[in-house]
Amino acid sequence: MSIVKITNVRKQFGRFQALDGVNLQVDQGEVYGFIGPNGAGKSTTIRILLGILQATEGEAKIFDKDAWNDAVEIHKRLAYVPGDVNLWPNLTGGEVIDLFMKLRGTEINTNKLDLIERFNLDPTKKCRTYSKGNRQKVALVAAFASNADLYILDEPTSGLDPLMEKVFQECVLEAKKVGKSVLLSSHILSEVEKLCDKVGIIRQGKMIETGTLEELRHLTRLNLLIETKNPITALSDVTGVHEIRTVDKGLSLQVDAENLDSVMKYVSQFGLTKLESSSPTLEDLFMRHYKDNGQNEGVGGES
Repeated sequence: MSIVKITNVRKQFGRFQALDGVNLQVDQGEVYGFIGPNGAGKSTTIRILLGILQATEGEAKIFDKDAWNDAVEIHKRLAYVPGDVNLWPNLTGGEVIDLFMKLRGTEINTNKLDLIERFNLDPTKKCRTYSKGNRQKVALVAAFASNADLYILDEPTSGLDPLMEKVFQECVLEAKKVGKSVLLSSHILSEVEKLCDKVGIIRQGKMIETGTLEELRHLTRLNLLIETKNPITALSDVTGVHEIRTVDKGLSLQVDAENLDSVMKYVSQFGLTKLESSSPTLEDLFMRHYKDNGQNEGVGGES
């Protein structure tokens, strides 16, 4: 069952095409990683889903309701955490959390107290005294305490230390375990790898790849470290071999997954003495996309 469905969405600001035919689907109980460089269109897409912006063309639906026309109904079942949280300076963190929960119609519950403890948040301090990380904690506690059906998280761990990032990851997995859905926009690619069932890569307003991590890894290369009894000759001529470098006593190289069998047959004739293989990371995949497109684009930030 699809919780979020974006179909051929386009968004123009004057002559600027921010989104160009974006398609995206998040199913029930699924964590969907939404990644791309600065200015790729991530935040514009999220703002359309939240009913803040109206799509120029196409359709954006949440819970099978129109994201623009039915925004009020949708928000009753949705929790959103932006990458830079602004809070009322004269309220305490605890007051803000309670306010958010009451606005959603959520009863104050023990889950809230548990989350405050897990995120190591002092709820008695005024929001004006909070660091960026603590402001993020307030928003995350309010979101996960709300028992929403869909969490839209746009760079949610910005400003958190590694220990709190781990707590955040646990909360996402707990939400998934009970059938909640999560749309996670993140530039922390290791976080996306740990949490997400599917990944969508957006570049210059277009979705360039979508699939499970395993499906996307077929498009990238394995990293190999090889040592042989005899020097390997003409390796650069072998189909599927890339980025050959001399490392200590051996060679470091990348191999297209579909050519691994033939590459191994070729190098084995030189007398293999050592072979190390590592699966490609999402970062390998991500950087390869932009390198292949001649881009020098960063990751994360406003988009």
